[in-house]
Amino acid sequence: MTAAPIVKNINDLTTYRISAEDTVKLTHLTGPSDGSPTSVFFEIWEPLGRQPDNSHPDSVEIFIVLNGTARATSDDHTVDLHAGDVLVLPEGSVHHIQNASDVDRLYTVTIMANDSGAMEKGFESLVMNGTPEPLTDADKLALLPALTSR
Repeated sequence: MTAAPIVKNINDLTTYRISAEDTVKLTHLTGPSDGSPTSVFFEIWEPLGRQPDNSHPDSVEIFIVLNGTARATSDDHTVDLHAGDVLVLPEGSVHHIQNASDVDRLYTVTIMANDSGAMEKGFESLVMNGTPEPLTDADKLALLPALTSR
């Protein structure tokens, strides 16, 4: 017997701040809790929002920039990012991304390849143990503009 597919609707999703003072929110789309070894998130940076330096020893992290501009630092390298760019951070790199705008939010799809497979140890667990917030209508529309036609 095969497992049934999982369908989630953006209107039912929750976003999380890993810690209450964070300026970056992550909306969980899938991960080990759904049986996937890969975690996928919508990630939302407040104007000038920045992640703390972080590293994933066994995971490649991929960011697809949907909207906005940013500056990414990975070890000794710094690159500018714009909508349409794909950033691939090697496993073990020490990195952070900062929204370059002091007015607009930055939006990405973030993929954590090989999210350690263990719910209690992976990035998915870190995010989902954070502070939950509803995904705002403005963020939904920025992430999926096609919703305006529904």
